[in-house]
Amino acid sequence: MIQKLETGFDPKVEGREIIVTSVDAAIDWVRKNSCWPMPMGLACCAIELMAAGASRFDIARFGSEVMRFSPRQSDLMIVAGTCVYKMAGVVKRVWDQMPNPKWCIAMGACASSGGMYRSYAVVQGVDHFLPVDVYISGCPPRPEALLEGLMAIQRKIAHEKALVNMKKGNEPVVSAPIRGPIIVRGQYAPKLRG
Repeated sequence: MIQKLETGFDPKVEGREIIVTSVDAAIDWVRKNSCWPMPMGLACCAIELMAAGASRFDIARFGSEVMRFSPRQSDLMIVAGTCVYKMAGVVKRVWDQMPNPKWCIAMGACASSGGMYRSYAVVQGVDHFLPVDVYISGCPPRPEALLEGLMAIQRKIAHEKALVNMKKGNEPVVSAPIRGPIIVRGQYAPKLRG
């Protein structure tokens, strides 16, 4: 007795488009792929931030092409450049106006640690008044470093428990806590072969 094996499209099985997942995983997937940045371009690192949105580096591949200049419509603040004490109050006020959950990237040496400016007027790192999630080193860091920092934020968002956070309030609950700050090294200049 010969049995005939049918291969191909079976409408009873393959016609249904069903995805099985948990609600937490679905919400985290949506949140991590739609970070809307609030660009705080305070100095020269802002040029590299703008370059990350251009066609060569294309931050849109990560769902962050919508640069919102309204704090109530953004959830990721990118502080790019030197922050002086006169501007720190404004940056903090904009941060307070952003809805929860929110994340922060300190882009460049000046935003991370004050950079080369050891002056009475320069804040020695925005982590003195903002909770920074990712530090990106470099003076100025390349756009690839910013994209790597954005991917680090996305990995952090993917580990959060979305439903518990919605019920709890401000402090995010993380399923597998990431220890310490995330530091991205901005050494992405191409090596020349001699």
